[in-house]
Amino acid sequence: MRNDQTQAAGTPAVVDLRSDTVTRPTEAMYARMRTAPLGDDGLDADPTACALEETAAAMLGKAAGLFVPSCTMGNLLAILAQVQRSEQVLLEAQAHMLHTERGAATLTGAFLYGIGGTDGAMDLDRLEDALRPGASPLRTAMIALETSHNAAGGTVLPEAHMAAVADIARARGIPVHLDGARLFNAATHLGVAPATLTAHVDTVSLCLSKGLSAPVGAVLAGDGPVIAAARRLRKMIGGTQRQVGIVAAAGLEAITVMGARLAEDHDRARQLSDGLNALPRLSANAPQTNIVQVDLGRTGRDSARWVADLDAAGIRTRPLGERRLRLVTHRHIAADDVVRAVAAFRACLDAA
Repeated sequence: MRNDQTQAAGTPAVVDLRSDTVTRPTEAMYARMRTAPLGDDGLDADPTACALEETAAAMLGKAAGLFVPSCTMGNLLAILAQVQRSEQVLLEAQAHMLHTERGAATLTGAFLYGIGGTDGAMDLDRLEDALRPGASPLRTAMIALETSHNAAGGTVLPEAHMAAVADIARARGIPVHLDGARLFNAATHLGVAPATLTAHVDTVSLCLSKGLSAPVGAVLAGDGPVIAAARRLRKMIGGTQRQVGIVAAAGLEAITVMGARLAEDHDRARQLSDGLNALPRLSANAPQTNIVQVDLGRTGRDSARWVADLDAAGIRTRPLGERRLRLVTHRHIAADDVVRAVAAFRACLDAA
């Protein structure tokens, strides 16, 4: 699908590779939003939000779901509902919850401890060491996973790894939470249903506004008591919404329709990576999903300069530290957009 952002007449469309969060709602989403049955989600419930919660929970193999404004809030509520103050959450050392969602520690009073690993997967021996008696004065009350893994370039946790973590946790009575912001991308890569992966966790958050293209929102799913607690806590942190069915309707379209096309985004990412690796002095990861990380170390220019030069050529990117860029494909990126992006990189190299 072509980039559908509005442009002045005669001006080439911008190729926006900053994130899959830039996706716009589909026409089918707008149609659902216009006709969605509405109620007050803070009083007697919104019927469309309820339908989204029930549908998402069923797709994720869980008893109940909760519609929240963002996946960050979903992860926060998962901790608040299951972890007490001064208890510990173990997660991979580069996890989004640890490095980006700072509120998880600030607002919950829990301690987040990173476990080193590879490609977003915790080293299981290090995890076992962190759980041995006396390893920490804090009780470990949760283990958190992330797939696909943002900082690791969209890598996907092997199902066997998720199962191994679940076995370690369940032997000790510790719940496992999954930051599944891009869970559908992970499931697409592995060729399995999302519920196959979420069978290994107790709670899961799913973002609706990335590759699935809804304008806003996420769903937290888990067993009934945990989600009931999360619903009460959502009100405490200002997450109660009123006629929220307007956006929940787009979320229903997202989870029931949009997952089927994510393989196209993955194909575009591979085409982009291949094109960049064919250029001198650039090195890109071999993406499993829709995130491409570009190493600029041999180009002699930092990421800020690259972002500015590419932006001048109509290619929007984001820096990842001083020597790398992060590019994300999505449904507004077509094959010729990839060609144009690679050409812009080539022109910037030639101009250096």
